[in-house]
Amino acid sequence: MTDKIHMEDIENGSIKISNEVIAGIAGMASGKVEGVVGMSGNLAGGITELLGKKNPAKGIKVEIRDDGVYLEMHLMLCYGSKLNEVGLEVQKKVKEAIESMTDLTVREVNVFIEGIGKTKTDKETPETK
Repeated sequence: MTDKIHMEDIENGSIKISNEVIAGIAGMASGKVEGVVGMSGNLAGGITELLGKKNPAKGIKVEIRDDGVYLEMHLMLCYGSKLNEVGLEVQKKVKEAIESMTDLTVREVNVFIEGIGKTKTDKETPETK
């Protein structure tokens, strides 16, 4: 199943969870990890933010297969933080949040560190790569 919606039939009908909802959960969970400055996204996401709309799913790709959820996250981390420790904490928090809120099994949370920033108020463009 590689659709953009996870559907589950239950006794009273069905439940549909879109990939955007799962990406939003992952974005909010990663934003609570100390050392995460923000998400690294594409041009469309940047335009959306210029219009005053925050997108917690920016920089997150979700794929749902029969055996579970696979995520790809592109992050900006804080200068001075231990990158591998922050990455591991993001993986843990995202997995816990998605599994507890959706009852789906998270198989992979792949973290790509795209840049370094100073604080969450910095522009989300990489200073170094």
